[in-house]
Amino acid sequence: MEVPRLDHALSSPSSPCEEIKNLSLEAIQLCDRDGNKSQDSGIAEMEELPVPHNIKISNITCDSFKISWEMDAKSKDRITHYFIDLNKKENKNSNKFKHKDVPTKLVAKAVPLPMTVRGHWFLSPRTEYTVAVQTASKQVDGDYVVSEWSEIIEFCTADYSKVHLTQLLEKADVIAGRMLKFSVFYRNQHKEYFDYVREHHGNAMQPSVKDNSGSHGSPISGKLEGIFFSCSTEFNTGKPPQDSPYGRYRFEIAAEKLFNPNTNLYFGDFYCMYTAYHYVILVIAPVGSPGDEFCKQRLPQLNSKDNKFLTCTEEDGMLVYHHAQDVILEVIYTDPVALSLGTVAEITGHQLMSLSTANAKKDPSCKTCNISVGR
Repeated sequence: MEVPRLDHALSSPSSPCEEIKNLSLEAIQLCDRDGNKSQDSGIAEMEELPVPHNIKISNITCDSFKISWEMDAKSKDRITHYFIDLNKKENKNSNKFKHKDVPTKLVAKAVPLPMTVRGHWFLSPRTEYTVAVQTASKQVDGDYVVSEWSEIIEFCTADYSKVHLTQLLEKADVIAGRMLKFSVFYRNQHKEYFDYVREHHGNAMQPSVKDNSGSHGSPISGKLEGIFFSCSTEFNTGKPPQDSPYGRYRFEIAAEKLFNPNTNLYFGDFYCMYTAYHYVILVIAPVGSPGDEFCKQRLPQLNSKDNKFLTCTEEDGMLVYHHAQDVILEVIYTDPVALSLGTVAEITGHQLMSLSTANAKKDPSCKTCNISVGR
């Protein structure tokens, strides 16, 4: 069952106490795992209460988990509360000058186990945490008697589910804008990339693992293999722009060779990089391919003929293609693509490195492209 809301909040001496409403748990600073108490925590001298052991974490999502443990029957009936010490696991590669995350101390009324810990304000998707537990008994004068801390357990939160991605999709729908016609997908790279493809991969571009750009909870980051393509066109010419942040050589391929009735279309992500314009990631996967099976389990599928971002319809026996005008589409194709299916040529424009999205981090404060779960 889920942890009930407390009737009051406790805070550290350095921050004012603020009422927290409609939360299943409340953040507090009581004492650390070594039993050192904050000066105003109101914790009495430690008496014998059962120490939690054999802690189990289950039902992990991007912003919740269930926790249970075992404890001796002695004094069990005196337990009124549980204290949970939740911390992000230290990253050895993190910037040592960056301000450290404040540890989260949670207090919950003693309820039957397992209990649910839920809260996007302190849990982020795809993040490693450590957790330890104390049992506590609240006295008539407001003081607490507490047990020793349990052992420390590690776990990692999950990616966004289809439900969360559907919420992102609905937000992206709002700003997609009108549809513009296009006829080719294109991919910009350096000359050395295409030389390597010809020499080492039999003239076929190979899928690679997607980087960590976009939403931190996206289930495709670091997992889905594919090839990035663009399809945006210039409003005045209807053709691909001559500038690119990814290289001066461009592979162009007719749209119907990648996107047709034998492929499925999926929504992958919606994000921005502290800018006014937004990106939408779509995935095109040949029906029944490994990429299609991966996406079918994790991503919302779009109707290829009727959606706000990328469509393939038939007019007079011909396939016609449209893309959204007001978002920048990043299209991932999940199978190898032979260079012989298109053309490679040098573009005449500039290489705008500032527009690159390689490993770009999403703006967590943007109200347009964030949802009420971890960023």
